[in-house]
Amino acid sequence: MLASCAPTTPGAPPRKAQHVMYQWHDDGGPGGVAINIRLSEQKAYITRGGRDIGWTYVATGKEGHGTSPGRYSITEKIVDKYSNRYGWIEDEFGNVVDGDAKPGDRKGPGEKYVPAPMPYWMRLTSYGIGMHGGIIPQPGEPASHGCIRLPHEFVPTLFNEVNVGTPVRITY
Repeated sequence: MLASCAPTTPGAPPRKAQHVMYQWHDDGGPGGVAINIRLSEQKAYITRGGRDIGWTYVATGKEGHGTSPGRYSITEKIVDKYSNRYGWIEDEFGNVVDGDAKPGDRKGPGEKYVPAPMPYWMRLTSYGIGMHGGIIPQPGEPASHGCIRLPHEFVPTLFNEVNVGTPVRITY
C-alpha cells in the first residue's frame, strides 16, 4: 500500500503551518533567572544561572512607541493588571469601534472605554513599560505601545519563575 502526502479530505485546502511561539526547558537547577530581549529578532532568551532554559517571541514597541534598549530589573509583579494609558472603545453591544484608544478619547452615545488587560504584569520602568501577556499578531514584528508582550500561553510560566529584581536586558 502506498502512503500519500495529500490531504485526507479531497478538495480540502492544506493546513496552515503554525509558528512555534516559545520553548521552555527549565531544569529547575541552581541560579537566578535572567532575560535578554533582542529587539531585532523580537525574541526573549531566558537563562537560569547562565544556562539556556527557554525562548519566546515577543512584540515590543511599534513605530512611534519604541521600546528602549538598556538594563532593567523587574520592580513589580501583578497577576491581573489593566493599562491606565491604552485600551479600546466599544459600543453598547460590545463591538470594538476604536481599537487604539486612550482614556480621554471622545466616545459616542452608548460607547465606553475599556482599558487594555495586561495579565501577568512585570514592571521594568517607573514610566509604565513592562512585560505582560498579549497578542503577538506577526511573530518577529513590533506591535505594542512600548511594553513587551509575551504569548498568553507562556507568560504564566515565566511570571512564576521570576522575582522582583530579576535582570532584564534589552538590546538590538
